[in-house]
Order: sequence, then C-alpha cells, then structure tokens
Amino acid sequence: MTSKLLGEKMLEEHAVTRQQLREALGRQRLHGGRLGQNLVALGYLSVDQLGTFFQRTPPVPVSLADAGLTAQFVADLALKHILHIGEFQLADLAERLGLPAGLLDETIDLLRREKLIEVRSATQFVKSSFRFIITEFGKVRAGELLEICRYVGPAPVTLEAYREMVEYQSIRNILVDEEAVRAAFDGIVISEQLITRLGPAISSGAPIFLYGPSGNGKTTIAEAIGNALPETVYVPHALLVGGEIVGIFDPVNHRPADTRATTEAGYDTDVTSDRRWVKVHRPVIVTGGELTMRMLDLEFNPIAKFYEAPLQMKANNGLFIVDDFGRQQISPQQLLNRWIINLDRQIDFLSLHTGMKFEVPFDQLVIFATNLEPRTLVDDAFLRRIRYKIKINHPTDDEYRRIYRRVCQMNNIAFNEQVCDYLIEHWYSRLGLPLNACHPRDLVGHLLDHSHYANHPPEMTREALDRACENYFVEM
Repeated sequence: MTSKLLGEKMLEEHAVTRQQLREALGRQRLHGGRLGQNLVALGYLSVDQLGTFFQRTPPVPVSLADAGLTAQFVADLALKHILHIGEFQLADLAERLGLPAGLLDETIDLLRREKLIEVRSATQFVKSSFRFIITEFGKVRAGELLEICRYVGPAPVTLEAYREMVEYQSIRNILVDEEAVRAAFDGIVISEQLITRLGPAISSGAPIFLYGPSGNGKTTIAEAIGNALPETVYVPHALLVGGEIVGIFDPVNHRPADTRATTEAGYDTDVTSDRRWVKVHRPVIVTGGELTMRMLDLEFNPIAKFYEAPLQMKANNGLFIVDDFGRQQISPQQLLNRWIINLDRQIDFLSLHTGMKFEVPFDQLVIFATNLEPRTLVDDAFLRRIRYKIKINHPTDDEYRRIYRRVCQMNNIAFNEQVCDYLIEHWYSRLGLPLNACHPRDLVGHLLDHSHYANHPPEMTREALDRACENYFVEM
C-alpha cells in the first residue's frame, strides 16, 4: 500500500492526526522506512495498534453487485454445484458458493424460470424451507457448463477486491521485532552476528540474497524466516478476470489459520466475513531447481478449463524462496529479467489466453538462496536491486558441537564430547575437510542405520563414527 493511500485510510479511521501524518512523512523523506514504522518510531502508534489496523476482514457482500458478480454467473456456477449435491436447500447452496443465502433469491428464481431446478418439498411457505432438485433439463445444461469450465467451488472475487486486500495485508506493512526473530530461530544454531543481520532484513520486506557453501543451512534459515512473519492474511479461493476463473487458494501452499467451525465439505460456517476468502498463515512457498518460466505465468488447465495462479501470486503477502538459485532449467538472467520490474515496482503482469493482460500485486519477501558465487550468476545491476546480501558460512568449532549435541538430543543419543573432539581432529583436520552444518544430521543418520541393522541402541562411539565417516566422506 502506498504511503499516500495508507495515510488517507489512517486519517479516515482516526488512527492518526494530520499533523502526526506530516511528521511521519517528513521522517520518511529524511530517514527512509515505511510510514507505519515511522508512526511507531515517533510514538504516535503502538505496534499492536498498527497490527490491528492492517488486520482487515473481508466484509460480507450485501448484494451480488457488491460481490462483483451477476445473477447469471452465479446461476451457472450454482447449477454445477447442484449437479453434484442432488437435493438441496438454499442454505446448502449458499454454503458451497460462500455467499449469504439472502443474495441467492434472484439466482434461485432464475433457475426455476428456466426449468433447471424445481421444488421437491417444503415444510413452510418460505423459500429457506424449500427442498429443490435439479431437473433433467438442468442436468443437460450443467453438463454443457462443465464442458466450458469445470470449476466447482466458492464464487470468485473481483480483481479489484484482490488488489485492495493484498495492499492492505502488505508484507511491507509488517513490524518484526528482535523477540520474534529470535523465536523464529530458536531451534537453529546460528551466530549472534547472523541474527543481528537477518533481523532488519526480515523487517524491511526487501529482497534477500543468501549465499555460501552448500550444506550450511541457507534453506533452513530461509524457511525459518517464515516463522517470524506476523499475523494472518486472507486469500481468495478464486479470482474472476475477464470472464475467466483463476484459482488462488492452494491447500498445499496455504495453511488455514482459522478455528472457525466448518462443515464436512470443508466450508466455513462463520458469516462475519466474506466466505469466498480463506484466513491463512502468511504463505511460505519454496521452489528449487524445478522452477521454469512457465511456472511464473498463469497456467491454463485444458481439462479443467480454468487457470491456476503462478507461484509468486500464491506467495503474495508472504515469503517466496527461490532455492538452489542458478541451478534451474532456465538461466539466472532469464529469471531475473522476468522479475526486474516486479522487484522495483511491486507489480506483476499476467496474460490470459484471450490476449488480455492484467496487473496484479507482487507483494512478498523474496529470498534467493544459492551455493554458487553470486557474481557468476548475476550482474551488478541486479545485485543493486537486492538490498540484503548475506553470506551463510561454515559453522565454527563451537557451533558445530552445538549442532551435533542438538541432533543427538533429537534422536535420544547420549552426546560424547571426547568422541566429538576425536571426530574433528581425526577426520576434519586430518583430511582438511570444512565443517558443514548438515554433517551432524547425516552422520547421526548413519549411526541410526547401523543400530537398526545390528539391533542395538545407537551410541556415539569412535568405532561407530569411524564407520559412519568411511561411508559418508570421500577421501581424496
């Protein structure tokens, strides 16, 4: 959300005065930062107040026009649902469409006028008690509609509503403090210096480049950053763009955060918010060597006949990790060229197969993680666009021991300090091997494998580690 728009909304809702807003904008020109952070820094808002301001719930639509839908579109989508559910009441249909039952009177009347559904029974002379059933003509029409588009889910939201919600929930509006960062990395052994560098990077919402030798926790650190992201956000089941449906909510990548009651079909029964949206934890989406240019564009399913949103769109308001950067099937330069405008202006452009091009927000904390030398992958122009470049190096002796101790605890193995000394001196020092953060996990894995095979409890002994190292390390 731009500073101007954010300021206007804060003035409208009396969160700040005009004088306070001017002072915060003045600080922004002199010292940078985001408007919300400056208002907190000047003492005009608390962190909790700012967090509450951005915790917006999508309002329940009061009419189909308010929902951005026509009666005919809803009737077509409803008929596809009805084909699957058989006999139904108005409340059943409203639940599946994610719309208030009061908005479906016109839809039901339209379906009845066209002889697509009929009343099977009723307990009272009110529409809410009617039990409807699809007619034979309705079944034929529903089959025709499924041939056009097989989407059968909650009604989609408009592109405008989606843009506004993403802006409101922007990753650039979050405030991450030191306590949250330390809590996110509580289960990981990293240096104090690294935590000090990562904290401001996470809070900034700016792109981060993690680089350094393989096996030292870049991916683990990147994923842990997702645990530091505060609050929850709303993601729509689907968008309606140019008459086409684009699926966004993805149960694989989006973790529902609500404890609201749901039906057996999985639909929310809460009516205090627009049920076409799902409340989720801020998304954390990871992609690696499998990433292709095609995955960054809308994907039209020729069988289902509707679109699936690209990964970066599903990651909006959250974290997008490009792991193993430089090892994709596309060149790093191609990938970066695709995203230069996105990173600069926080917008993305997508195209339908009809040729229609439309703009969507590009609002996420992007992390590139690589074990290749950055300057062999990208030029200085791109590196300038990445505000934070952080090297994840080999652990120190002390960090290595702490990692090994923690891995042993996790696997109920007694940690032996003397045997760890022997491991470092006899194997690492003798062979000139660097200490890697992943080695304790892998070596303990060898101990566990042998203990299962030999049918005895795993122990951290010299003999067991010698056997593990002989199988794990490649001697030159």
